[in-house]
Amino acid sequence: MTGAVPNLGSNKVSLGVTPTLWWNDDFPLLDIGIPFEQCVSEMALAGFQGCSIGHKFPADPAELKEALDLRGLKVSEPWVSTYFTIGELDRTVENFRRQLAFLEAVGGQDIVVAEFGLSSHLQPIPVFDHRPEFTDEEWSLLTSGLDTIGRLAADHGMRLCYHHHMGTGVQTAEDIDRLLAGTDPDHVHLLLDTGHLRFAGDDPLETAERHQERIKHVHLKNVRQPVADKVRSDRLSFQEGIQQGVFTVPGDPDGVIDFQPVLATLGNAGYEGWLVVEAEQDPSKACPLAYAKMARSYLAEVLGW
Repeated sequence: MTGAVPNLGSNKVSLGVTPTLWWNDDFPLLDIGIPFEQCVSEMALAGFQGCSIGHKFPADPAELKEALDLRGLKVSEPWVSTYFTIGELDRTVENFRRQLAFLEAVGGQDIVVAEFGLSSHLQPIPVFDHRPEFTDEEWSLLTSGLDTIGRLAADHGMRLCYHHHMGTGVQTAEDIDRLLAGTDPDHVHLLLDTGHLRFAGDDPLETAERHQERIKHVHLKNVRQPVADKVRSDRLSFQEGIQQGVFTVPGDPDGVIDFQPVLATLGNAGYEGWLVVEAEQDPSKACPLAYAKMARSYLAEVLGW
């Protein structure tokens, strides 16, 4: 089977999915009671090779690895929130070390981080109006802190991948440009999240083209543009946007992102790593397995496998 996008064969990339299709890790009340075992079983059933770690996953790495091995899954990434801009270097580094140890125990290479100091995305306030704008000093704290933990990751044979995020000080393409310009390219890599960039008002293809050499991890998330526009015009919170369906998966005709040129850019740049499907949806409205299968079918068509 030949896909529409070359250079992203199964020998170069792995396909993952996040548990945010089954429940929401930022807003735990968005949950219909799906347990961990059902979640990871459905991930495997849909045809994925791995997953990120959700809040219902076992805290014991041996227990988690056994459950994932049973289903033929690997860990695509753990998540670490950083708080450099509010002066919490020591606490952030300590937590990062714990997550490195966890990742070593379960097996994995990429560790994903995002700066949540001053973030508004968890608060019940308009996400666009109240996203932080970092001062020069806060930018310096962030970039130097990322370099520090990026070296720690490299020392353990792992890669730090920075996740730009709605409601944070690294939300837009311009913010990404500044962050990458101020950090060590050998130790701080970019996680490209197509949905967060489109929601922020930027074109993920342009960022992929501009920073293709720094991208080491990808979240494939789609956007329902009418909902994104409503979040901005009606001054909705991030949670309200999720509940109204701002995000969906690749392959959903309601989404507006054209993933093929983004994937082609990555393939032509020699990308190797994870392509992780993500859609923070209300599982009471969007059947997780149905959307996981929709995304996997789309990727089979585009990638050819």
